[in-house]
Amino acid sequence: MDGNEPTHTTLEAKLAAVVAPRLELMGFELVRVAILGRDRLTVQIMADRADGSAITVEDCEQISHDVSAAIDVDDPIPGAWTLEVSSAGIDRPLTRVKDWNRFAGHLARVETHVPLNGRKRFAGIVMGADSDVARLRLDDGQEVAFRHPDIRRAKLVLTDALIEATASPPRPN
Repeated sequence: MDGNEPTHTTLEAKLAAVVAPRLELMGFELVRVAILGRDRLTVQIMADRADGSAITVEDCEQISHDVSAAIDVDDPIPGAWTLEVSSAGIDRPLTRVKDWNRFAGHLARVETHVPLNGRKRFAGIVMGADSDVARLRLDDGQEVAFRHPDIRRAKLVLTDALIEATASPPRPN
């Protein structure tokens, strides 16, 4: 692993192992796999285009068709399930080292599995990451380093600066 893969556990890890290589062959990258629900599971797959361009509805349809077939063949999910495919969006989750580095300087919220300095929820400016830790600068100037396995969820906060930084260039007339 080079630190650019999303981190997952259990069924999510099994699904990520099935989904990620197929997405790569199609020109996409896996951002996140999430499993929701109890009786009828919903598998949420979030993807980016490998070339950095915006993902389209047609891309999501293509991913859904191909990934659904792959999951059916591998059959890691007990019982009935539903598949949802989407882009990561502007206020995206930070699941990979490259996401933390790409969005350095932007505001994010982080929730940990275990308390760090007596708390589990943090908000601050993304300071980047390496293969071991992701860093956030809090409002008081303190820098916090989170070990990747300790991060329950991390997500960018929608701000004007983030919208401006991720806006597509205007199309020529």
